[in-house]
Amino acid sequence: MNLDDFSDLIERPDGGVRRDAEERRERLVVPPGALGRLDELGEWLSAAQQSVPVKAITQPRVVLFAGDHGVAELGVSGRAPGSAYELVRATLDGATPLSVLARQFSVPVRIVDAGLDCDPELLPEPVVRHRVRRGSGRIDIEDALTAEEAEQGVRLGMAIADEEADSGTDLVVLGDLSVGGTTAAATLIAALCGTDASVVTGRGGAGIDDLAWMRKCAAIRDALRRARPVLGDQLELLATVGGADLAATTGFLLQCAVRRLPVILDGVVSAACALVGQRAAFRAPDWWLAGQASGEPAQAKALDRMALNPLLDHGVIVGEGSGALLALPLVRAAAALAAELPERPPLVDGKDDVGEPAEDGDADGDATDG
Repeated sequence: MNLDDFSDLIERPDGGVRRDAEERRERLVVPPGALGRLDELGEWLSAAQQSVPVKAITQPRVVLFAGDHGVAELGVSGRAPGSAYELVRATLDGATPLSVLARQFSVPVRIVDAGLDCDPELLPEPVVRHRVRRGSGRIDIEDALTAEEAEQGVRLGMAIADEEADSGTDLVVLGDLSVGGTTAAATLIAALCGTDASVVTGRGGAGIDDLAWMRKCAAIRDALRRARPVLGDQLELLATVGGADLAATTGFLLQCAVRRLPVILDGVVSAACALVGQRAAFRAPDWWLAGQASGEPAQAKALDRMALNPLLDHGVIVGEGSGALLALPLVRAAAALAAELPERPPLVDGKDDVGEPAEDGDADGDATDG
């Protein structure tokens, strides 16, 4: 497998449709620019859907890839090594912020175990049946995956994307359930952006103290030494310093772009996988939205590299897809406004379509006071 092959498979959202959506926006009763970024979102969705007016988002889905990372043994996370299955269990039991929000917004949640370090019997079979391996290697001293496992992870993500597209999902909210995942993600971002460990090291969704931050920074520094020699091959990079869940997320993002399925990214893990995807296929980020600014320096660096501007910045650092899910109502609102706002009546000889003279300032579509 060569991830560069995706470059020939991914097209940008339809530019002609977007121009049609922009022209329609000019004719709406609300002046252009009055809805701020909602205008841009509506036009982006029109291009992605190849539809003017835009269609409502009716079948969104949360997809979470889960995995444990061996680097957590170094005390770089606020959670115990090998405990990501507890996050999965809590999400399934409805006891996490993501679960509460998903119930509130009536959005189904799908969890895919790509590399959890637990007995499969601890979780439902639909969650664990896709597992690539049990936990990922300690990236500061060893590869996260074998080459075969990295390809298996990418193909797993591709298969999940195809299943979602075929089932009618029209927008994906993407997140992760991992322990040690932000360390691997920061390493990928630092390697791809050519920066040092200290520039990308954050405190993760669970929060860590200063000593743990220093351990995390050292782990990323050591992993970076192993990552730089393999920068020319994205699949080998994922095998060296990624993980099963990151490989699956990367494959998922790329195949979603192939299938023209829009995705809202969550935190630093999905941003890192998106950056790997951009390296393989430069058009792919046109299919993704950044849901929120997580406060992780590595995420900010990755989004800047991909020219993705987060929709929200509310200080939500819990991760697990929560920030991206919070952005979903904004995207739905943009679709509804673009589709349902009426157009201005046409003007004929300075009069509207019912024969009344157009008031001063109205002939060119400007809003009037009051």
